[in-house]
Amino acid sequence: MADTNSTNESMGRKAYSEFAKRYAEIAPTKPHNALYERPTTMALLECVNGLRVLDAGCGPGICSEHLAARGATVHAFDVTPEMVELARTRCAGLPVEVVEGDLSAPLSWLPDQSFDKILCSLAFDYVEDLQPVLEEFRRVSRPGATLVFSMAHPMRDWMDDRTRGETTYFDTSRFGFYWSGFGEPKPYVEAYRRPLSDILNGLTTSGWSLDRFVEPRPLMEMRETSERLYAELSRAPAFICIRARC
Repeated sequence: MADTNSTNESMGRKAYSEFAKRYAEIAPTKPHNALYERPTTMALLECVNGLRVLDAGCGPGICSEHLAARGATVHAFDVTPEMVELARTRCAGLPVEVVEGDLSAPLSWLPDQSFDKILCSLAFDYVEDLQPVLEEFRRVSRPGATLVFSMAHPMRDWMDDRTRGETTYFDTSRFGFYWSGFGEPKPYVEAYRRPLSDILNGLTTSGWSLDRFVEPRPLMEMRETSERLYAELSRAPAFICIRARC
């Protein structure tokens, strides 16, 4: 079972418990997710058929469901109990195990060298110090394993008055604002912004080798949904998607 001693202090749990059901209903088709970040992240994972995959920070199990449909055996975890229940419901009948666990704490329930691939989609933004969890991912990875993760683009957040804060670009800063696009009442979500060098250097210091760095572009289908959003994301990226190998 997951060690959840630190979940009461989790930034992600505090935010997502307020609108977990709405997120689970909207995120599968929301353009930022379905037509932008998720296709890029899942493509970086490449073939998962017959492999054991860790879905870390799985949310309502959207990616876990996709991975299982592609032939993977999935172990998933999330810090928010409501998300864990939603993921279990979504993935019922599939080779997916979902437990409660915190990226900010040791992944003590996971044995060494137990996964072929690790996915962490849009969850690192709620973790202040990435290196410990990157080291934990390295520990539970089999030789030659792949890690794929996505997160907010640090320069995009630096350029936004709502997220920049009063610190310099080179500091890790905490910010929060009300999200639109997930119904009312608008959820207040806090996250961390950090320099790109901290992300990449933390990755390599933890024993991973950077393989691919992607600043995604929206799929053409987004134009039909929102010409404004398509134009905005075609000019500058909102996320980064990274693949590393051990």
